[in-house]
Amino acid sequence: MSKPLLLQITASILGENSQSTKLSNDFVARWRQQHPQGSVQVRDLGAQPLPHFDADYLAALSTPADQRSAEQAARVAQADALIAELKSATVLVLAVPMYNFGVPSQLKAWIDYVARAGSTFRYTSNGPEGLAGDRPTVVFAARGGQYKDTPNDSQTPYLRTFLNFIGINDIEFVYAEGLAVAERQAQSLQQAQASAAALLDKIDGLSAQAA
Repeated sequence: MSKPLLLQITASILGENSQSTKLSNDFVARWRQQHPQGSVQVRDLGAQPLPHFDADYLAALSTPADQRSAEQAARVAQADALIAELKSATVLVLAVPMYNFGVPSQLKAWIDYVARAGSTFRYTSNGPEGLAGDRPTVVFAARGGQYKDTPNDSQTPYLRTFLNFIGINDIEFVYAEGLAVAERQAQSLQQAQASAAALLDKIDGLSAQAA
């Protein structure tokens, strides 16, 4: 049986001061305790942002591998590594702050790289088919205001649509909202931590089935 691998993606520009990062770190620490034989891969998109999706990268993809320049080869190799990292994970954790009603551009760049036709999805006569493989996925959504279940929450439908598109359907959202309101912050974070802790047993069961 292969060892479990948790891939943690953080996207805040605030580093360790980010509430979404803190919540995901707490979850990952508990997962480590329950899986001492497992490993964790962390990709901090805030500290090490990816170059945004652009025409140069598209040109690199469309250029035969033996004809790519050194720069083109490096761009494609970076994207290949991101895709391999995602596909090898048995658990995926996303730490997602809300910036101006959307996901951070750093996370959007990661999405643009791992969404690749023929690798993580393909189009068929019956519609698109995800190829990334399903895995338990937890999204820690931290917001200054209250947006869950309102038209202003663009993050939840967007992330769910994208993850479903590449074949990830087992998704849980953990919300920490109203964090900009001092008297609500502590309670909101406690509720999010409790929700996250309750997911561990479920995720462990699904991971064992997938292993």
